[in-house]
Amino acid sequence: MTDLTVLPNGSVMADPGERGRFGGHGGRFVPESLIPACTELETAFREAWADQRFRRDLDRLLAVHAGRPTALTPAWRLSEELGINVLLKREDLAHTGSHKINNVLGQALLARRMGKTRLIAETGAGQHGVATATAAALLGLEATVYMGAKDVERQALNVFRMELLGAEVVPVTGGSRTLKDATSEALRQWVTRVDDTHYCIGSVMGPHPYPWIVRELQRVIGEEARAQCAAELRTGVPDYVVACIGGGSNAAGTFAGFVDTPARLVGVEAEGGAAVAFGRVGVLHGFRSYVLQDEHGQVSEAHSIAAGLDYPGVGPEHAFLNDSGRARYVTVNDAEVIPAVRRLARTEGILPALESAHAIAWVIRAAESGELPPFSTVLVALSGRGDKDIHTIRETA
Repeated sequence: MTDLTVLPNGSVMADPGERGRFGGHGGRFVPESLIPACTELETAFREAWADQRFRRDLDRLLAVHAGRPTALTPAWRLSEELGINVLLKREDLAHTGSHKINNVLGQALLARRMGKTRLIAETGAGQHGVATATAAALLGLEATVYMGAKDVERQALNVFRMELLGAEVVPVTGGSRTLKDATSEALRQWVTRVDDTHYCIGSVMGPHPYPWIVRELQRVIGEEARAQCAAELRTGVPDYVVACIGGGSNAAGTFAGFVDTPARLVGVEAEGGAAVAFGRVGVLHGFRSYVLQDEHGQVSEAHSIAAGLDYPGVGPEHAFLNDSGRARYVTVNDAEVIPAVRRLARTEGILPALESAHAIAWVIRAAESGELPPFSTVLVALSGRGDKDIHTIRETA
């Protein structure tokens, strides 16, 4: 086990320092031409995050535009069926339909403060792309979104939404034509236009300072949920905090609110993209973490019914939390996901995104197998709503 006190200030999920290291993970593995852009971004974020005016501006946008705070909803009927107490942190109710807007509004404000006029982004399920297009429209910035050609097909609704909002959507036809390849193309494009362009990464991945920046901007989820649980629960905190994991931004933001409590943290990976469960330490997209690799060390293709979990790596802070034992990472396969969507829809009238349904599926499995003790309280980060997935759900079901 890695010592939990290895971060520079001696605490967990804090500032990883100028090297951007979470234990042995993280760092900045990029071409020399991108080092100045990364250091400029780190300096700008540190200054902005210490500026109360910037924080007030972001808080106001999150409230009046994104609709924060989001609700903490008791899942009464599902809880009764499972014999546990399930609470849902409703990021599906945020503007644009997921947690992605929290991070993007912060990065877009930062980009404007830095004098950038254009945002580029990668997207898998399309929710980060929609959030980027939304923030760009709101703040008067250009936006270009790179999306794997396979994801363009299965997330056609979100592609149309991005275009309606004024963004250019560029299909990426190389490789597996999914999120990994969209991220690679966005990084390549950033090199060519760093003077006027900010790369708005959508998850806790990429070179330092991105994993730290995105976690801090998503921390609002965990802080809200912590306060809501304190008001609702006799014990003050839930027994378990559960979230789906691709790159892992919604989980990182949620875990940050509970990492210093007795709550058990559980990240749920898609079985076909389970970098923590099946990967080895490697470097991907500028950071060191667990990565799916073949016997020759080449990055393997990930697969998931959920486009947002179709990624062969995991954020470096999650790798650190796993190594330290503070969080546990489990897997759910595609066959479990659609029944979980259906069950939440029919018990609670809530249609979750396929990504979020992975967390629901694990809770159902763990409760029915006895892994979750009877009457335990489980907080689930419901990261997004399922409108975008209707076509996939209908075809699969």
